Amino acid sequence: MSKKIDVRADKIMRALLRAGDISVQELVDQIGTSAPSIRRDLARLEKRGLVLRTHGGATLVEPLLYESFRHDTSFQARELRFADEKRRIGLAASELISEMQTIGLMAGTTTTQLGRALRHRRGISVITNALNIGMELCNQPAIKTTITGGTLAWAWTFALAGQPALNMLKDVYLDKAFISATGIDLERGVTTLEPEEATVSQAMIRQAREIIVVADSSKIGQVSPALICPMSAVHVLVTDTSLPKAASKKLTDLGIKVICV
Repeated sequence: MSKKIDVRADKIMRALLRAGDISVQELVDQIGTSAPSIRRDLARLEKRGLVLRTHGGATLVEPLLYESFRHDTSFQARELRFADEKRRIGLAASELISEMQTIGLMAGTTTTQLGRALRHRRGISVITNALNIGMELCNQPAIKTTITGGTLAWAWTFALAGQPALNMLKDVYLDKAFISATGIDLERGVTTLEPEEATVSQAMIRQAREIIVVADSSKIGQVSPALICPMSAVHVLVTDTSLPKAASKKLTDLGIKVICV
């Protein structure tokens, strides 16, 4: 595949990741190429299992692995809470990843969106403790995906924890670790609900050169029971535009790069 086609495919996927579905004409207007070229690009992406062509356009393929959870109200609540914000955060975070990098993705609904935003990329190695992220990436041969192993320690989640996960992480080195959280507080730090999950996050953080927290703005000012890391360990926060300016300034004053999308 030529570099030019790769660039167009990347632009198409970014547009679909932002919108969910899009028309051929919208893609022509955004990318500045012909409709026949866009249709051929969509056909290639469909063969890779990334999009589904529709009459006059295309939509993102949603993995079937979630089908058994469709009528689970707990799962639905987590998926739908701040869904647009999480999709934007995931896409913005994916743009921080370069080819040939090795990254860590902790389990979470926002990191899932980040994993989904990588499906069309090439030359990236992903290490994750999230079963669902591993499944979403498993049919993309251009991405090397490793799942930590471990135990499903609590219900209603895809997260693996325990000694097997910790053992695996101590033998790898990461360019970037993307950490999800349920609480981000200037004094108490980055927190989550489960101590076992926090322990895996800590192990991933120890092995990474750059720590990036991905979380919607509702998490700011919240404190959960289990500490992941102090704010001094965080290099970048990717969040949404509802983050108050005062909070953004305080985070920036701490030396954290804040990206609002």
